Parts: sequence; C-alpha cells; structure tokens
Amino acid sequence: MTTVDVIVALAIAVGLVGIVLPMLPGSLLILAAVLGWALHLGETTGWVVFAVATTFLAVGTLVKYLVPGRSMKKSGVPNRTLLAGGVLGIVGFFVIPVVGVVVGFVLGVYLAELQRVGQAQARRTTRAALTAVGVSILIEFAFALLATLTWIIGVVLV
Repeated sequence: MTTVDVIVALAIAVGLVGIVLPMLPGSLLILAAVLGWALHLGETTGWVVFAVATTFLAVGTLVKYLVPGRSMKKSGVPNRTLLAGGVLGIVGFFVIPVVGVVVGFVLGVYLAELQRVGQAQARRTTRAALTAVGVSILIEFAFALLATLTWIIGVVLV
C-alpha cells in the first residue's frame, strides 16, 4: 500500500462518515478520492475502478431520492417540511456544535408538521419524515460501501 493509497483510504473514510453525519458531501468526497487515485495510477485498472465506483455512487444518489420520496408521499409529508428541517439544521450547525445539524433538522421537521397538521398528527408525520431520511442515508451509505469495496479490489489488483 502506497502513501497515495493511504490518503485515498482516509478520504474515503471521511466521506463515509460524512454520509452518516451529514456535515460533508460524503459521496462526492469518495468520488473525488477515487478519481485522484485513478489519475495517480494512470492505468486502465484505475479508470475501470473509477467508472464502477462512479456508477455505484450515481445509482445510490438516484435511489436515495426515489425510494424515500415515495414513502413520504404515501405518508402525506410535503417537501417543504424537509426544507424547514434543512434550514433549522443549518442554523443548528452553528448554534450547537457537533449535534446541532441533527437537533435542528428534527426540530425543523417537527415544527413544520406541527404547523401543518396540528399536535395530534405531528408526531406521526414527523416520524415518517425522519424514517424516510434515515432510509435515504442507509441507501447512500450502502452504495458508497460498494464503491469503496470496488476501490479496495482495485488496490489489491494493482
């Protein structure tokens, strides 16, 4: 394992953490790391690995929006609820170190649903929205792991 391999492995690890704790664009970081590795390698194997990893990450990105989106539509949760969660998540990032994104997002979703459907149903619809977001994270993480495995196989083959 070369120094470049170690640096790429660290970047991929940070990208995987960035998917689970949405503070960094995890999939993009993984894609950039594998691209850097392929450029450094400069061989066909590197480009094949990059193409396969890119395919996994692209499919993962597509599926992470399609599957949870259907679930949220079925539960009747509008996209503006997620937007409210995102806005308060950004505010929370600056107000509460480390966990502020998560706390702000959950609070934003709950407040939006409280305003939209009232207290009686806000818990149910908030749970549906948060479940959809959790599924989205798991989908992206699974496809990122496949891209990571592809890179590991490429490192072994080279």
